[in-house]
Amino acid sequence: MVHRIQAKTILSRLKAAPDPYFGITYSMNLYRGCQHACIYCDSRSKVYQLGDLSDIRIKENAIDLLHQELKVKRRKGTIGTGSMNDPYMPVEAEEMLTRGALSVIRDHRYPVHVMTKSDLVTRDVDLLQDLSRNYAAVSFTITTPYDTVSQKIEPMAVPSSKRFAAMEFLAQKGLYTGVILTPVLPFITNKPEAISELVKTAAGCGAQYVIGWMGMTLREGQREYYYAQLEKSFPGIQKMYQQRYALEYSCTVPNAAECREAYYSGCAQIGLPTKMHFYQENDPKQLSLFENF
Repeated sequence: MVHRIQAKTILSRLKAAPDPYFGITYSMNLYRGCQHACIYCDSRSKVYQLGDLSDIRIKENAIDLLHQELKVKRRKGTIGTGSMNDPYMPVEAEEMLTRGALSVIRDHRYPVHVMTKSDLVTRDVDLLQDLSRNYAAVSFTITTPYDTVSQKIEPMAVPSSKRFAAMEFLAQKGLYTGVILTPVLPFITNKPEAISELVKTAAGCGAQYVIGWMGMTLREGQREYYYAQLEKSFPGIQKMYQQRYALEYSCTVPNAAECREAYYSGCAQIGLPTKMHFYQENDPKQLSLFENF
C-alpha cells in the first residue's frame, strides 16, 4: 500500500554528530516504510514504531520542509539519507522526492551522504556531481557478492551485481563511492571467502572505501520477522540463532575473527580504506579532493 502523509519535520540531528562511521550530522527520511523487504531490516524493531514497513507513506511536503529547515540552520553538516528506508526504492522512480531533495541540498550548499541498495541512484548523477563540489558520498549496502544469496535476503532490491555496476558507473563519473558491508548474517553470509571476494569486486568497481561490521542486530519486532523468513529460505538455521544468541540485541558472527581477517587483510592488500573521508567545513584538503570535477 502507498499513501501520502504530511510530515512535521524532515531533518533530525543525530545526538553524537557527526557520527563516527558515516560522517552524518542530519538524518533525512523522505518516506516511511521501505519496499526492498530485506529480511534482516533493523527498521522493523518496535523501538522505531514504524509499523508495517510495506505500508509506504510518501511525505508529500518533504521538499518544502527541507528548504525551510535548511534556511535556518546555522552550521553545515552532512545530510544522510538511507538509514530507515532506501531513498531509491521503486516508488522513487515516479515520485522523485529524493531527486527533489538533492536539488534543494545543492542549492543550499550542504554536504550529503546517500546510502542505498538501488541502481536508481545513477539517474541523479548530474545532481550528485554538482553536490560533490562541496561533498557528496554514495554508499552501496552490499552484504554478499552472490546474486543468488542477495535475492533471498533482500528480495525486492536489485541484486548485488547491479549495485556493483551502479557503483562503477558513479566512480567513473568522478563520484566518491564505496560499500557498506553490513550486516553480516550469522550462518549465512559469514564466509571469509565471500567477504574476500566482495572486497576484491568492490575495488575492481571503483570503490574508495569498504565499511564493515561482522554481525547484525536482532531486536523485538525485527527478530520475529527475520526468523519467519529464515524458515522459508534457510530451513533449520533459526534454531542455530536461538541456541547461540537467545534474546541478544547485537549478534556478532561465530567466526568473527576469520571474517575480520578476510575483511581487513583484503582491504589492506588492495589499499582500500576501511573508513570514509568526511566533510570538513572550510577544509583546503576537501577543495583539492574535488578540484578536477
